[in-house]
Amino acid sequence: MSTHCEIETLLIVEDDALHREFLRKTLQESDLQIGQILEASDGEQGTRLSQDYRPDAAILDLQVPKKTGVDIAKTIWNRRAHTPIMFWSNYSDEAYVRGITRVAPPKANYGYLLKTTAKDRLERAIIGIFRDGQNIIDREISGIKQRSENKFSALSDKEYEILVDIALGLTDGGIAARRGISVRSVQARLQNLYAKLGICEVPKLKDGVGAYNRRNRAVAVALMSRQLNGKTLEMAEKELHHHLNLEDDT
Repeated sequence: MSTHCEIETLLIVEDDALHREFLRKTLQESDLQIGQILEASDGEQGTRLSQDYRPDAAILDLQVPKKTGVDIAKTIWNRRAHTPIMFWSNYSDEAYVRGITRVAPPKANYGYLLKTTAKDRLERAIIGIFRDGQNIIDREISGIKQRSENKFSALSDKEYEILVDIALGLTDGGIAARRGISVRSVQARLQNLYAKLGICEVPKLKDGVGAYNRRNRAVAVALMSRQLNGKTLEMAEKELHHHLNLEDDT
């Protein structure tokens, strides 16, 4: 008689062999019944496995070679929006959480755990995410997000898009074309962004010249507060190239 499995196929994407082994053993020792555990050491292999096997669940390192964990999650969720995913990372930046929420389907089931998480908590999180359908975010990540929101008013999704666009160097006209809004709307969102980052008023030098450029200052403040980071900008750069190629083809 065959044993019923709660999860027929689970995919692990992690470039570090020791971390992959640790995750596999933790899963095997857990109370979950898993039929098959697939393993990938880079993003392209992980994407291929996700397309070939359509796993019922996944654990994804956010930073793996060739493609990011968010890229792989997007592929998985595009095919099966209900697939539970646990993101596994060394980094607690709010920017990574933003990256996940941007691709997650409505009511998506996912977690975000740091690699420093104690094994007993990891085991509880695995059960919570994959069996109980909970969304579990590591306390340290939640704490950083909360501290950022206490220091600055939380950015809306639209304001965050504008922040990313100016970090990529887009002009007001370029942002308007990309987002399908008017230049006036872009400028209004920029003013809201500056207000929330606390840079509405630009200090003046002795000759009356402003001490800084607000666009550049907004990006610097966001980087220092970890609302932006290099990896999320790399992902945004790829999206921008795709957008510009589409524009060129029309």
